[in-house]
Amino acid sequence: MKVILATLNAKFIHTSLAIRLLKAYSGNEFDIDLAEYTIKDPVMNVVADLFGRKPDVIGFSCYIWNIEETIKLVALLKKVLPEVKIVLGGPEVSYDTEYWMERAPEVDFIVMGDGEETFHHLLQELSGERKFHFVFGAAYRKGEEIVLNPGRPKSDLNTLPSPHRFPEDIPNLGKRIVYFETSRGCPFSCQFCLSSIEVGVRYYDIERVKADILYLIEHGAKIIKFLDRTFNINRSYAMEMFEFLINNHQGCVFQFEITADIMRPEVLDYLAEKAPPGIFRFEIGVQSTNDPTNELVKRRQNFTKLTRTVTKIKESGKIDQHLDLIAGLPEEDYATFRKTFNDVFAMRPEELQLGFLKMLRGTGLRNDAAKYNYVFMDHAPYEILGNDVLPFTDVIRLKRLEDVLEKYWNAHRMDHTLEYLVTREFDSPFDFFQGFGDYWEEQGWQRIGHQLEDLFTRLHEFLGQRALKEPEVVLGLMKLDYLLGHKYKPRKIWWEDQMDKDRRNDYFRALAETPGALSERFAAYGLDERDLQKYACMEELPFSLSDVLTRGDAENSSGPGTAEGTPQGSLLVVLYQQEPDEQPVFFQAPLSAWSPGHRTLAK
Repeated sequence: MKVILATLNAKFIHTSLAIRLLKAYSGNEFDIDLAEYTIKDPVMNVVADLFGRKPDVIGFSCYIWNIEETIKLVALLKKVLPEVKIVLGGPEVSYDTEYWMERAPEVDFIVMGDGEETFHHLLQELSGERKFHFVFGAAYRKGEEIVLNPGRPKSDLNTLPSPHRFPEDIPNLGKRIVYFETSRGCPFSCQFCLSSIEVGVRYYDIERVKADILYLIEHGAKIIKFLDRTFNINRSYAMEMFEFLINNHQGCVFQFEITADIMRPEVLDYLAEKAPPGIFRFEIGVQSTNDPTNELVKRRQNFTKLTRTVTKIKESGKIDQHLDLIAGLPEEDYATFRKTFNDVFAMRPEELQLGFLKMLRGTGLRNDAAKYNYVFMDHAPYEILGNDVLPFTDVIRLKRLEDVLEKYWNAHRMDHTLEYLVTREFDSPFDFFQGFGDYWEEQGWQRIGHQLEDLFTRLHEFLGQRALKEPEVVLGLMKLDYLLGHKYKPRKIWWEDQMDKDRRNDYFRALAETPGALSERFAAYGLDERDLQKYACMEELPFSLSDVLTRGDAENSSGPGTAEGTPQGSLLVVLYQQEPDEQPVFFQAPLSAWSPGHRTLAK
């Protein structure tokens, strides 16, 4: 009996842990191959590939991002392989299972919940006496009747063989994200999350976990993403794992979902002291800072402690943080969500993900949808269209905000400019992103592509419609960010060049002659005039760049001049391809340090 375990990943770089778990459990007894595709692959290509493998059984791992494409695929497969047995499993079909059996008549079986033991038992019955009523945790067809068997007890995780030791995976370990679990389940009861349905947390033996991770690292894994719903719920387990990963990372990057308000101070101190920069990435679900909303969805959260954790991690400079918000939770209207957004943005996370509530099958919030007058998509991903306090008009507005938030803040294309805008030119970060998002929509830019230069010119056009307090500072910071956004010296700029060729050459000559007057670091590069022509960009700014970059809040600022109000400009120099990582670096000096008669740096 030939068995294919397949799934449609969101992207090629993703991998499926689920089908590897199933193969690891059943591969010694049955002939099992893995087949991974993406949701963007042409359906006929996938059908042709599976058809050519001549399977007797095909199992699909199903999630909200692939269920609709999977259903279409299954319908076609049954036309060309009418004898093949189709099995679905995964979180998307483990709830409302009868609905899926009715909607997709081509599906023969559905495995509900933990799949390893159930799928193995199902394969045994398919190759043997076919007594499917004995397969607890499975649904099947008995003539025209749909039968849902009783659930199967949860697996003892330490009886499951490792899914990380397949030789055929080794060539791609360094090219894709490896998904890894050290536990299953979640201790919390958030009513919008599927994890709240399973009571309790089960762990793999920590020595087994370490052995698997070490195997992956030694065979080339570059990114390992942990699927644990709350990696730090068990302090001692998390601490031991952090210590192990710090000592054995070999350049591999590890991503975790953590609950920030329960992170112990000693763990934070340890990470701040010991963690190498860049090897850890934390994803933190804030979702809402509105206490009545959190109470309604049974989400316990101490925002003061959460803020303390996020702030301490950020101050360490070691770990990037990805914070999540959910728009559309009960009793969170537009104004309340504005406060939530600003509360969280104040922590300046490296990424701020604005998601929209999805009414997942099996969750308490979906069951209570009528209570809050939710309107949502009938098919996956079941995203809300509105509720009693957040109408569709507000959902649309927040979608516009989310679009420019992704393009600008999360992409880190204009960090200096955005920081200045949200603290000094707009009433709040929310108001900047919302205003820009609305303008973006009005111009029809959401329907056309964009290059890096377009992002700058579009922001410049939007800001041109407003009476900025210090437009010359904003333009100067945009120039800085644009120049820093290139790995190599850019061939063109999007602003009008005010410096003629002779003036620029004078600067290059002076910098080559007296580099130490700019900085010791600059002098250490040992660049001559020809090198500077090749590797440097230069701008005259009509304000003190150092003052702007070191300002605190608006109250501490004395404007673009000096403390006495005397205008003071800056010479900005950006160098390319001089650092080992080939990232650009910039230098600045007061224009007053230059002798206007000779254009040489004053000593």
